[in-house]
Amino acid sequence: MEPIFSFLHPNPGWINSDNQVRSSSEKYSSQRMVGKHCILELYECDSPKLNDEAFIRTIITIASKVSGANLLNLITHKFAPQGVTALALLAESHISVHTWPESRYAAIDVFTCGDHTMPERACELLRKELQATNYSLKTLSRDTPVIKSHRH
Repeated sequence: MEPIFSFLHPNPGWINSDNQVRSSSEKYSSQRMVGKHCILELYECDSPKLNDEAFIRTIITIASKVSGANLLNLITHKFAPQGVTALALLAESHISVHTWPESRYAAIDVFTCGDHTMPERACELLRKELQATNYSLKTLSRDTPVIKSHRH
């Protein structure tokens, strides 16, 4: 399946007609890191905190500050019978929190751009405040692409 807007965002996950994964990354090399993207999974959290929309709003606001980011907007939604989703729009990117109180689990995404931000600090605060006894943190570097020159 050919992407509709392939010229806007090269996506290495698209499949070509031969069912082969096609990557456009061969054309690019990394110039410099523009940001960090942290994927945080929290296990065995405090269930009441995971289900408390006001608490989630408060800790995501504090997390944005400790990361050095500038909070632009915050949207939250409480689900029935349980669970909260929160999205903090940052000048530097975003923080999202999705909770499953019944499983004592939270999925968190912290993406910040700029060399003044520290998304790991936000992750540490969220882990502590949600009282996770186990967690997984993966950090990805987001790099600016530079088109490689092809010499023949």
